[in-house]
Amino acid sequence: MKMDIGNEIRELNLSYLMLAQQMIMADHAGAMFKLGIGEDVAEIIENLSPAQILRMASSDMLLCRFRFDDTLLLNLLGNHGRENAAARIHATILAATKPVEHLA
Repeated sequence: MKMDIGNEIRELNLSYLMLAQQMIMADHAGAMFKLGIGEDVAEIIENLSPAQILRMASSDMLLCRFRFDDTLLLNLLGNHGRENAAARIHATILAATKPVEHLA
């Protein structure tokens, strides 16, 4: 079975943009924090039409960016021991210290 990476990226882009828009509309500040985006990006995503979302999602470039770019954060999120709740809180605090994305 051959995997079409481009198609998988397009599907992920569509899911990400739709979810991000729903999150922003429901809780603007909370969504910005959870998505790791700034006000300017949040406004753009919030105001995208369905046609614009489809056009953006059709890119072969991954639109979302994963924020677990350090080992500590990965280990905290992957912790399945008894301290799971504490590890998640620590990971949230660590992720909150990461800079948000802004338009260039």
